[in-house]
Amino acid sequence: MADDTSAPDSPPIDTTVPHSARIWNYWLGGRDNYPVDRTAGDQYVEAFPGIIDIARAGRGFLVRAVRFLAGEAGVRQFLDCGTGLPTADNTHEVAQRVAPESHIVYVDNDPLVLAHANSLLTSTPEGSTSYVEADLRNPDRILRIASGELDLDEPVALMLMGVLGHIADHGETLAIIRRLMGGLPSGSYLAIYDDTDADEDHNRAQQNYDDTGAVPYRLRPAEQIIAYFDGLDLIRPGVVPCEDWRSEPGPHGEVRRTSTLCGVARKP
Repeated sequence: MADDTSAPDSPPIDTTVPHSARIWNYWLGGRDNYPVDRTAGDQYVEAFPGIIDIARAGRGFLVRAVRFLAGEAGVRQFLDCGTGLPTADNTHEVAQRVAPESHIVYVDNDPLVLAHANSLLTSTPEGSTSYVEADLRNPDRILRIASGELDLDEPVALMLMGVLGHIADHGETLAIIRRLMGGLPSGSYLAIYDDTDADEDHNRAQQNYDDTGAVPYRLRPAEQIIAYFDGLDLIRPGVVPCEDWRSEPGPHGEVRRTSTLCGVARKP
């Protein structure tokens, strides 16, 4: 019998169809993208220039959230699902700057992320960083494999940053979050940011992107994103636009308003 924790066979990298992780890498100034991604990214920006602000605001929230979790909250274990391609200030870099003994498990099912996994696997001597190839739609598998790297009897910060829109059905998304959080102990945290459907230009740009044949992304009403935190204790300031969560000066000057919501909550 095969070991059910082994990684599934990865599909080949398709460079003929734009890919969201590579496009976000492009928007954030990375180099791990292809001409088709840059073309799609430029078309998206032309239709909705605010997407650049969303990309930057989301990355800024990740940095501040991880700094809070590793610092004030005292978390030493992070499960980052749908991590995407490495850029600046990845979860392990931020966490281990605050607490070098932090342990991070990255989860993704993108073959390009797998190809660049070595960039995610650096670590301080006191901590650890590992990569798991798994699909967010299989939370039981994620928990099973992560348990080999993390102590699931101790608090874990579950990170779901800009990834939940890949699950089309809201009910399925809620079930995934609840199953993942259900496998973590009291004192664990959930950190999420995701885009809302509040901006019509954004909705049109996203639909144009989806029409290219790329994996679609679902923009959701704010109340659905707020519901992700049901049953958990929200950390102040609650569910707010990314730029408003414990905001601080950033490297890109004045922070522009976005329709992307975020939050951090503790499991009682």
